[in-house]
Parts: sequence; structure tokens; C-alpha cells
Amino acid sequence: MHARRALLYMPGDDMRKIQKATTLGVDCICMDMEDGVALNRKAEARQTIAQALQSLNFGAAERLARINAIGSGFESDDLAVVLPARPDGIVIPKVEHAEQIQWVSQMIAGYEELYGWPKESICLLAVVESARGVVNLPQIASADPRLQAIIFGAEDFAGDIGATRTPEGWEVFYARSAVVTYAAAYDLQAIDMVYINFQDIEGLRREAEQGARMAFSGKQIIHPNQVAPVQEAFTPSDEAIAYALRVQQAFEEHQKAGKGAFALDGKMIDAPIMKSAQRVLALARAAGKI
Repeated sequence: MHARRALLYMPGDDMRKIQKATTLGVDCICMDMEDGVALNRKAEARQTIAQALQSLNFGAAERLARINAIGSGFESDDLAVVLPARPDGIVIPKVEHAEQIQWVSQMIAGYEELYGWPKESICLLAVVESARGVVNLPQIASADPRLQAIIFGAEDFAGDIGATRTPEGWEVFYARSAVVTYAAAYDLQAIDMVYINFQDIEGLRREAEQGARMAFSGKQIIHPNQVAPVQEAFTPSDEAIAYALRVQQAFEEHQKAGKGAFALDGKMIDAPIMKSAQRVLALARAAGKI
């Protein structure tokens, strides 16, 4: 599964911006056909994304395309134009039911068969951004083997329930926590909300660090200036990596000796602590630090 510390949205109808994104060293580039594109530019966005997939060098970045919502009337054309160019994954917005994910998966399966691509080689990411989506998280998270991540859309969610967005974010905290919890329960990545004030880097850094502490895998971003702070927030520090390695080594030694819990640096270490250390090491490997 791809490391998704920073997921950068770029308007699908702007080749210049997509090309710029490929130079930023970002983990995932999501070329948008939905909210970032005007109604009269949808066809242009499809063609531009297909061209970008076929002509640009994205380096190590994951190549994603966000289609319009299921039921919008645009989604079939989105897939018909973009899928033959073989993106790494499709982002489905406004997901409220498992059937929406399953429909897209079936569409992808047809193209994989048509072109002789490996089965399930194109992944899915689902954006949950409504009260109904949060309530249906158990069904959404278990909907399809292609699904790799759940993305939390805080702005739409707040609008859906009638909440006022605040810097503290308590009005979306329950839904944000639910996304992390159900993603973990079904072995999926959880991608945190957008920080819309892209000029406020300190605020972004605080929110990204909070998301990392909550166990999100990464964060959605909307501006190149947000790439570095978000990647830094979701990359373990050298000290955290060194400690996790010590925990791992000591745990393995005590297991061989037939011992369960043990003390390290005055702290009790047991299986849950070891699991936390393994997560730190996995994030470090994804960031290329070990």
C-alpha cells in the first residue's frame, strides 16, 4: 500500500498545475474532476487528466483521480475517459453507501480485464463527508477489497450537520475520530481533513501533528506550501525511530527468553506498546528513513 502522508489536490483541467505538482516530491497527486472544476470544464478535466497520466513523469508520487459523486451524472464519463490511462487509484467523493464503492470497483474490473491488467491493480479511496457516511462507516470500510483508505471531508460534513467550523475543530471531532477508528478496524489508511487556510502554516502544522497523534496516515492538502509541513508531521522523528527500534529489539529478546511484559527505561513494555513501535517503524520505512 502506498505511503500517503500528503495527498495533494490539483484541478484536473489545469495541466500546468498538475505538472508543477510532479516536481514537489509529494506522496500522492490527486487530479480532480469534482469540486475543483467548474461544471462547464468537466470534459476538459477528463481529457487533461488522461493526457497527464500518459505523458507526465510523476516519479514516486501516487497518481490518483477524483471522479464526480455517484449520481451526479458525470461519474460514468469520468471513468470512461480516465481509466484507459491507468491511474494508480480512483478517489470517490461523497460516499454514503457500500454500493457506491462496489459500483466503481466493478467498472474498474471491466477495464482491467479489457486491457489485461492485474486484478485489483487500481485501488479505491473513499471520501466520507456527511452524517450518513459517518453512520455507515462499518459498511463503507468493508465494502470492497480495492478500498485502501478513507478520507475525511470536514468542510462538507460540517455543512451537512449544520455546524460552524472553528479552528479547534470540536464540531467535527466525533466524525474525525470515527474515520480513524473504522479505518483501523478494517486495516485501511485514514486521511485527515484539509486545512483550508493555506497561508497559515503554523496552524496547519498544529493540526497535522494532532492528526498524526490521532493515528491518521496522512492529510489532504490544497497548496504546494502545505507539502513539507504535512510530510514532516507524519514522519516519525529520529528519536521516535531510535526508541521504536530499541523496543522492537528488547521485545524480541524477551520473547525468546519466554518473558512477556518487561521494563525499558522505567516504563512497562507489553504487546500494545510493541504494536505502537511497529507503527512508528512502518511510517519511518514509508518515509525512507530506515
